[in-house]
Amino acid sequence: MKKMMITRSMNNTRFANRIFALILAVCLMASGFLFRSISSSAGNTVGGDLPEIPEYAGEASVQLNKNVPVFSKDEITTKSFESYGELDKLGRCTPALACLGKDLMPTEERGAIGDVRPTGWRQKKYPGIVDSDPPYLFNRCHMIGYQLAGENANEKNLITGTRYMNVEGMLPYENAVAEYITDSGKHVMYRVTPVFEGKNLLCSGIQIEAYSVEDKGKGISFNVFCYNVQPGIEINYTNGSSKIAPEPIKTVDANSFMITGGDSGNGSVRSSTGNEASDVPAGTAYIANKNTKKFHYPGCSSVSDMKEKNKWYFEGSRDELIEKGYKPCKRCNP
Repeated sequence: MKKMMITRSMNNTRFANRIFALILAVCLMASGFLFRSISSSAGNTVGGDLPEIPEYAGEASVQLNKNVPVFSKDEITTKSFESYGELDKLGRCTPALACLGKDLMPTEERGAIGDVRPTGWRQKKYPGIVDSDPPYLFNRCHMIGYQLAGENANEKNLITGTRYMNVEGMLPYENAVAEYITDSGKHVMYRVTPVFEGKNLLCSGIQIEAYSVEDKGKGISFNVFCYNVQPGIEINYTNGSSKIAPEPIKTVDANSFMITGGDSGNGSVRSSTGNEASDVPAGTAYIANKNTKKFHYPGCSSVSDMKEKNKWYFEGSRDELIEKGYKPCKRCNP
């Protein structure tokens, strides 16, 4: 009898141990899931809540999530505010969120921001490559632009970004939002998320989401990623160091192209090596990019990276394009 009671007691103990082990495993799994959720929602590393970001292919920005911003119902409001996340343990900026309105826009000149030194700030000049005067590679980029909220030397709102990302990537979207708010007097939800890979001090780029509130996105609605790159420059994102890209800049001889065509008179541009230059209409002297305001020879490798909607097949002279505000490509030197 005593032996039977001991056996039952041992069996009960084993059962209890199994139950405890099972509960412990469930708790560990739950805590692991919670940790992953918190980590992914931090929003400052690739692979968090962001959709997959395509590799840079010649355009300063790309649409994410079919260009649809993702604001929760709790976030959307018509009351103007701005909120900036705390710097992370590496000193990097985290996402900024705002409901932008006319009342937040600046009414005075912007002050100096040179005292702020964001992570990855290793400044360098690249004459003939960076299109600015002086030709500095990096800008102190406001995540929420000064024209939108009047925030200036705020270290939680300034990241190290290339001149290309600042002017070609972010500025067109900021201008569109500012113009909408100024003209309509309405509000725009606005979120900017810097994307850092691993422990990199320089972000790979920046996600911008915007949604006009009162008209439910009819005026402004976008979700884009702006690449923190500079054509012609190789950047080390771990620390912000840089150098001229190892690939030599190829030039194209204007005489290396000839017009070919049949009896119909419709021709195409063909290089002297016999390669087609992708359906370029006969008579085209240059192909201008309506977005970047640069113009190229038809056979320039930059043309293949250009969106068709941005192409302008120009039959006039080089001087005419320059008078219209276009600048020659530094790769093919037209």
